[in-house]
Amino acid sequence: MKKLLRTAAALFLLATSASHAAEVTVAVAANFTAPMQKIAAAFTQDTGHTATLAFGSTGKFYAQIKSGAPFQMLLAADDETPAKLEKEGLTVANTRFTYATGRLVLWSKQAGLVDDKGDVLRTGSFTHIALADPKLAPYGAAAVETLDKLGLTQTLKPRMVQGESIGQAYQFVATGNAALGFVALSQVMVDGRIAEGSAWVVPANLHSTIKQDSVVLATGKDNPAATALTAYLKGDKARAIIRSYGYEF
Repeated sequence: MKKLLRTAAALFLLATSASHAAEVTVAVAANFTAPMQKIAAAFTQDTGHTATLAFGSTGKFYAQIKSGAPFQMLLAADDETPAKLEKEGLTVANTRFTYATGRLVLWSKQAGLVDDKGDVLRTGSFTHIALADPKLAPYGAAAVETLDKLGLTQTLKPRMVQGESIGQAYQFVATGNAALGFVALSQVMVDGRIAEGSAWVVPANLHSTIKQDSVVLATGKDNPAATALTAYLKGDKARAIIRSYGYEF
């Protein structure tokens, strides 16, 4: 009898949890694709809520949100865009926070091409170097800052190919359309190491800090899943996933 009562109670709790489960639509910066996919799966398993994800450039998401796109949360590749949306009255008060600090890396799928000091930028005989559009993607802006500080912008400009997002810049290199490119460390790191090819992790003093902020948008004000995901991103499980992809806090 007691076993039956326990089973009934468990089923009741599951039914109650399911009845209160909600869905949140999240615009996610392309550099955060892999960790966010893992976090979303864990979030659903742990809370019953669902996060529907869209990936792209922060600049493009900003324009879409301004035009009324039905996103309820934004995980940006910078801190400026969420702050701007906040000033424009398009966010929920006191929900903006930094969920990660990103690292820029010069990467090639070819082993040995990129040295650990980035000297390949001066001496390499590559045809194309990829980066994200600096007007749309903070990682692209960081790449331009890096080249400016190294005094290489004008030299390399004829060889640059730009992707709309850091995801597209990564694809240029991964498919061989560019021999090397500036991408997010998270895109090429697995279990704390570069998964394949060769890379130079760009020193943080060569570009502005890539602080990545999350914010609940006004459309998600009464959505319990948005509130829950914001809290979840601050928790130990999410932070462990984020750290495993090379992000810092």
